[in-house]
Amino acid sequence: MRTLGQSEGHSTMALHFELVTPARLVRSEEVHMVVIPGTEGEMGVLQGHAPFMTTIKDGALKVYRSENGAPEEIQIQGGFAEVGANGLTVLAEHVEG
Repeated sequence: MRTLGQSEGHSTMALHFELVTPARLVRSEEVHMVVIPGTEGEMGVLQGHAPFMTTIKDGALKVYRSENGAPEEIQIQGGFAEVGANGLTVLAEHVEG
């Protein structure tokens, strides 16, 4: 897994994370890190990550609310992930639950 973004000295900054489907906004919140099941492997995203867009595969999106906390896993199916100035947006074709 690649983890890209902030340096260790800036761990208090939160990442704005949104998970959306074509039908609805599933969640919008501030988190520590999100691990995306990218088609080219898992990618960890922290606040300050360089902008990028990638396709995602079916799998678990792991949301870390704090630096040392256990992740919440959300099963998603396909879609795209984009990191920009406003944080991380995951547009999933389908979200379980």
